[in-house]
Amino acid sequence: MSAAVTSETRARRGDTQAEPREHAQTPVPASDQQSKDVAIRLEKVALGYDSDTIQQGLSFAIRRGDVFIIMGGSGCGKSTVMRALTGLLAPRQGRVLLQDQSLWEVSEAARTQILRGVGVMYQSGALWSSMTLEENITLPLEQYTRLSRQQIGELAEYKLALVGLAGFGGYYPGQISGGMRKRVGVARAMALDPDILFFDEPSAGLDPLSARRLDDLILELRDSLGTTMVVITHDLDSIFLIGDDAVFLDAETRTMLTTGNPKHLRDHSEIAEVRAFLRRGEA
Repeated sequence: MSAAVTSETRARRGDTQAEPREHAQTPVPASDQQSKDVAIRLEKVALGYDSDTIQQGLSFAIRRGDVFIIMGGSGCGKSTVMRALTGLLAPRQGRVLLQDQSLWEVSEAARTQILRGVGVMYQSGALWSSMTLEENITLPLEQYTRLSRQQIGELAEYKLALVGLAGFGGYYPGQISGGMRKRVGVARAMALDPDILFFDEPSAGLDPLSARRLDDLILELRDSLGTTMVVITHDLDSIFLIGDDAVFLDAETRTMLTTGNPKHLRDHSEIAEVRAFLRRGEA
């Protein structure tokens, strides 16, 4: 990924000169709700299971083309928030909007259509072990498109090439490394050309070199395709390398403490819990 590509992408987003900052914990004004710069928005969202409230008072926006980090300590509800963003969990209150459409205020058919623009890379990769890498990628294409078998095969080869695995389509998941399986998971998540990609702990279980390569891939895909990326991770190296913006969730108060650029939060946040999380391991 070249510096020129990064600068061009940021210029397109209009934030080349913008200083990173810690954002206030207030909802974005209603007049901005149709902003073309926002891919995802949460408005006063509360989430939970049965009688347990996991998170409440969630109000933040994710800009198009950003890599947005969902971070916080164990048990703070990061995975629960991702379930809500990917249409798997309805909020107890508030609204979850993808591409300016409220997921739970539309029909089930409309929600399904909205979610066609979303791809998810699961922590384990979630590949079918009995299928080749190519077959894993072609599965959603066969289910949700009317493309010919030849076109589907060509698309699968292209997606594998995008993640650096050209020529590996005939391999099975058990024949490749953990880092390569993660890349295949990314390729499958991209199968239907989503506008938004979600990553659940992408570096979990990887050695530092493989984790860095996956981070580089995320940045390359963002800059070349303009895809919005939402990443759950606790890995500080990844957070600081790829994160344009972030939200910090707190397990004790069961709400968000702040949002902002991760490096800025590390160096300038006035919230002790946020600084401690982002500075852990420092001498």
